[in-house]
Amino acid sequence: MQKIIPHLWFDTQAKTAAEFYCSIFPDSRMLSTVILKDTPSGDSEIVSFSIGGYDFMAISAGPYFKINPSISFLLNFDSSQDSQAEARLQELWSKLIDGGQVIMPLKAYPFSKQYGWVQDKFGVSWQLMLTDPAGEPRPFIIPTMLFADSNTNKAEEAIQFYLSVFKDTKSGMLARYTEDTGPAKKGSLQFGDFMLAKQWFAAMDSATAQPYTFNEALSLLIVCDSQEEIDYYWNKLSVTPEAEQCGWLKDKYGLSWQVTPRILEEYLQKGTPEQRDRVTQTFLKMKKIIIADLEAAYKG
Repeated sequence: MQKIIPHLWFDTQAKTAAEFYCSIFPDSRMLSTVILKDTPSGDSEIVSFSIGGYDFMAISAGPYFKINPSISFLLNFDSSQDSQAEARLQELWSKLIDGGQVIMPLKAYPFSKQYGWVQDKFGVSWQLMLTDPAGEPRPFIIPTMLFADSNTNKAEEAIQFYLSVFKDTKSGMLARYTEDTGPAKKGSLQFGDFMLAKQWFAAMDSATAQPYTFNEALSLLIVCDSQEEIDYYWNKLSVTPEAEQCGWLKDKYGLSWQVTPRILEEYLQKGTPEQRDRVTQTFLKMKKIIIADLEAAYKG
């Protein structure tokens, strides 16, 4: 089961966006929808869905945060495994670009015969790349962090930090800038990938000045099985007390994480309306999630 789940914050479009992704990606489906009543954003809709066999969550919770390209999703089209990989890439690009905008045009680059970076009509960014890996293959979807603004030149440092926090980790490839390139210094990361909790992620230092960096609109949700595990990740990652709310935190790079117990999903999906409301009102008052308090609220 996936340990780390990308979580997308929308104003009102969470379900519409999830349905769109499930309609254009292969091996995709809606998983669940839950309405949280009387939150600070009013009634908030939480949607769980899977695209390409990779789990996501999304919430409609008001116009407080806006998704930007500081976290994107790298899509690997492996021509060594699929003779139609290039055609599939171009087909998906045409669907994602409809109503969206190009960040890097789809064309040949030194690192790929076909690559393009697009921000879709919902603001979510995707990097589509034709690959033919000589070594260990990578999964179809890889969340990718762009270290920009005050974070520029910190990508490799961040990778090492995350490798020290999580279990079941592994370093992958590291490609460095061979000379100063915009704000990226010689030797910083043009691209690097790494495994956390058996899931692949990637990171890069931005070679151009960007007006954005990480924010709450795209967070990474860690599913925990015990209070001990929640306490561990909270203590390792949280450095901004004012960002701590409802299981959310920010790490030293400003990246938002949610540290949440697996049982919370069960309470919200299987509970009666009264149980869901009690649980919701309980965790809304929390910073770090306390499982025993959620259990007491669920039982009434």
